[in-house]
Amino acid sequence: MDTLLLLNPIAFSIGALKVHWYGLILGTAALVGLLLVIREGKRYNIPQEVFMDMVLLGVPSAIIGARIYYVAFRWDDYKDNFWDVFKIWNGGIAIYGALIGAIICAVIFFRRKGYNFWRMADICAPGLIVGQMIGRWGNFVNQEAYGGPVEESFLRDKLHLPDFIVNQMNVEGVFHHPAFLYESMWSLVGLIILLVLRRQKFLRAGELFMSYFIWYSIGRFFIEALRTDSLGFQAPQWVASMVNGLWSPMTAMGFEQGYLDPAYGNVRISQLLAIGIIVVAVVFIVVRRMTGKADVRYSDPIVSSKVPSESSDDMVQTGPVAGKEDTVTPVSTKEDLKQAEEKKE
Repeated sequence: MDTLLLLNPIAFSIGALKVHWYGLILGTAALVGLLLVIREGKRYNIPQEVFMDMVLLGVPSAIIGARIYYVAFRWDDYKDNFWDVFKIWNGGIAIYGALIGAIICAVIFFRRKGYNFWRMADICAPGLIVGQMIGRWGNFVNQEAYGGPVEESFLRDKLHLPDFIVNQMNVEGVFHHPAFLYESMWSLVGLIILLVLRRQKFLRAGELFMSYFIWYSIGRFFIEALRTDSLGFQAPQWVASMVNGLWSPMTAMGFEQGYLDPAYGNVRISQLLAIGIIVVAVVFIVVRRMTGKADVRYSDPIVSSKVPSESSDDMVQTGPVAGKEDTVTPVSTKEDLKQAEEKKE
């Protein structure tokens, strides 16, 4: 067996200050996501400061939401050690809690800026999933969010993983499913799908954001059951049977569910949330289409209601130029448009 390599969770120290890889990776994830969102925002002539301000408020909101969500379901682990609640560098945050915190912040922020939430959420969707794709590697460094035990040969011979991943999946002498890697790769595929989908003419406002939730939740449902650190609760037996039944294709492929501590319940909360989110997202898209409320397309102009009134009377906002990733159709005055029409005649 190769020499066991455990990565040091501390990247470097500045005096007494220890900088953890976990924080650096999350920061990188937020930065890459922001750059992707800013690039798309330029196509709609949205100032990059809007998204930068959103990140400055959204990231702390997401971290707070993620931590509150996790601690709420693991309160017995923290009630006697309250200060441990604030030690997020040791892990213990939940992605659904992060999404709840970020969405609440975004709804308030974009409303104050005068933007429609669904239009802006669509632009942010690829940034969210790329952030999750990168952020999962923080779990890798911390040796957390892994799955149940597997043979070393499964990681090396079947998955063909490099040594640094295989060795890091050796926790106290037992190799585990690299669940963080499964989710990171699932997010990568989801990112590609979203980037392609957002250029389709049939896409309506809010549907890219919902597509993100559908894709992520499908993957999360199946990957979550592999993990051994899931948050759980005691549900009726029929609910547990339904969840296990939906997961049965994984069993047919030779996978086994990770251990779920009976003290926390018989159903993984993330799996149940994933099912609910998928249903809600699909219903959202179908109902809006059937009721005629999905009349705004993704490619339509995005205008803030807080723009100065003096410019709203003589300015015509146009949408992105078809087929051009980084350009925006310039804003023209009515007088300019009239002159252009006269030249055509």
